Amino acid sequence: MSSKQLSGSCLCRTVSYRINGPIKTFQYCHCSRCRKFTGSAHAANLFVATEDLDWVSGEDSVGNYVLDAEPGFATAFCKSCGSSLPSPSATGRFWVVPAGALDEDPGVRPTRSIFWASRAPWFTEVGSLPFHEDWPPR
Repeated sequence: MSSKQLSGSCLCRTVSYRINGPIKTFQYCHCSRCRKFTGSAHAANLFVATEDLDWVSGEDSVGNYVLDAEPGFATAFCKSCGSSLPSPSATGRFWVVPAGALDEDPGVRPTRSIFWASRAPWFTEVGSLPFHEDWPPR
């Protein structure tokens, strides 16, 4: 997949990071844990090798949460604004990078959806909904 350098940050810009290597995987995860963490229908996650992500600023402002019932599920967030941030994968070999926290187009697109059987019952394919360039008309 893509190997261009990418930058990412939190909403308040306290935390920033740089990806210096290729994106290994880009996928949507529909599991209930990812839905709870993102507050959305799914998480959009990129995976990069551990050595290919560097914190540029604010690393001490990164909070981590590990789910007691599932120690392999961990999340990271900005302690100031709550934005999702990269977190180590269960194996420690990769960073799980929330695609929405990137500052630019990664140049790749998701290749799969996982935990599809767990998707939210209210999930509707985006392409089947009306599109508006901004706020919808009143």
